[in-house]
Amino acid sequence: MKLVAGNSNRPLAEAISAHLDLPLARCIVRRFADMEIFVEVQENVRGEDVFVIQSTSAPANDHLMELLIIVDALKRASARRITAVIPYFGYARQDRKPGPRTPISAKLVANMIARAGADRVLTLDLHAGQIQGFFDIPTDNLFGAPVMVQDIKEALPKENLMVISPDVGGVVRARGLAKRIGAPLAIVDKRRERPGESEVMNVIGDVSGHSCILVDDIADSGGTLVNAAEALLKQGATMVTSYITHGVLSGGAVARIMASHLKELVITDSIQPSESVLKAHNIRVLPTAPLLGEAIARTAEERSVSSLFY
Repeated sequence: MKLVAGNSNRPLAEAISAHLDLPLARCIVRRFADMEIFVEVQENVRGEDVFVIQSTSAPANDHLMELLIIVDALKRASARRITAVIPYFGYARQDRKPGPRTPISAKLVANMIARAGADRVLTLDLHAGQIQGFFDIPTDNLFGAPVMVQDIKEALPKENLMVISPDVGGVVRARGLAKRIGAPLAIVDKRRERPGESEVMNVIGDVSGHSCILVDDIADSGGTLVNAAEALLKQGATMVTSYITHGVLSGGAVARIMASHLKELVITDSIQPSESVLKAHNIRVLPTAPLLGEAIARTAEERSVSSLFY
């Protein structure tokens, strides 16, 4: 098999390459003067099982086009099978029509990836599990929970832990983590007035005297986490830590997190961390290369991927 990397998260691609002891295939991804993307795969891939590692993180449109063009180049080079490894699947939050005359962009992007020539998709913690059904090709949605559980057991006290879902939509994800560490569950009732802003209304559950772990898939503006942490501490929580799979952290999110009552925000490297993230005193990054690398190896060897989690 071969590994091909785009430009969205080169360090993660190199870490996966090191984990599998398999060098990245030589591939040039560059831009013309007008910012058109040009791709040239500089190795023979005819008949190969090729894995393209590319998150569709910011700038989302550029990285999505890189992915599509790399897949097309491999298809035209007669690769036997092409798997798009997308640690962070952008546009996933647009998974339904929130109002009249609005798109379902997650489905559109899924169609584009399949039409470009991908045969499979491997991704991590989709915003909503049903997005798997948007793809007309086999799609494996990996869970970041095993990576988080191991870190929680090493970094946090074992007594009085409580897992918190920052909204009703994330209850299934939070319940799964709570079950793995044997902790109770509480919910923050959140009302969002407009995109990127949230207001905490109520805490459902008794968090008094507990060390709280906020769990979610995406941290973007950081407003939800900051407000939820403040509400939990007001309700008697002794400490609030947050575990988030995808650290989008746009705009002033990092400064907002650093100035908040969150003891620590733990994210994964599904999105390449910025310099400000790496320098933040209360933000820590967990590696996902062992998890993604193992899933890639199992896919190549036609072994079960789901048995990684059950």
